[in-house]
Amino acid sequence: MPGKIKFRVVLLLALLALTVTGGLWLWGARLVGQSRVYDPLILEAARRYQLDPLLIRAVIWRESDFQPNVSGLAGERGLMQVRPAAGQEWARAEKIATFRATDLRDPRTNILAGSWYLARALGRWSDTDQPEAFALAEYNAGRSNARRWAAPLPRQEAAAFIERIDFPTTKAYVRDILEKRDYYRTNPKPPTVWRAVRNEIAAHIWRWKQKLASSRAQTASLSS
Repeated sequence: MPGKIKFRVVLLLALLALTVTGGLWLWGARLVGQSRVYDPLILEAARRYQLDPLLIRAVIWRESDFQPNVSGLAGERGLMQVRPAAGQEWARAEKIATFRATDLRDPRTNILAGSWYLARALGRWSDTDQPEAFALAEYNAGRSNARRWAAPLPRQEAAAFIERIDFPTTKAYVRDILEKRDYYRTNPKPPTVWRAVRNEIAAHIWRWKQKLASSRAQTASLSS
């Protein structure tokens, strides 16, 4: 390859690398700021429903990665991926007659509704050694599945319960949120830009796997 052409190729690759690196850095900087925008709403919900705010934050991270307009395949909406039916239950409990499913797009409404639902699940599993594990499984897969996984256990121990979860995405969901909650406890400062980028990519991969598993389950259900 002639010297001039080789130089141009190297220069082009260097410029491309700089552009990609700069773009990723800007993306990560936006993610760092965005992850803290909802702290006041998280604290409000935590006080109202007597929850660990770091647990709420970890759920939001896993469910939507702090994106308020995310929608799930089963109709889940918003930051905590609350279903309209769950939102209606929250509204009845709080005596909010004007609630509409579209209100779940509002970050405050979504966090309050999701936190209420999570707090109710935690109350149901208060006699276990780690109510959060059981409650998160219920939040993700429903009460009937959580009860099915817990029923055969002689003692309601979280480690054994998690091993019995036969939905791979739910098992990963519970473990990921508990690990993230613990990470927040030991790392109270916002993540670095590059860690935010890595976390975002990992979250996208997880959500893609979840959608793929859900699509396969629906296909299997229709064919059976």
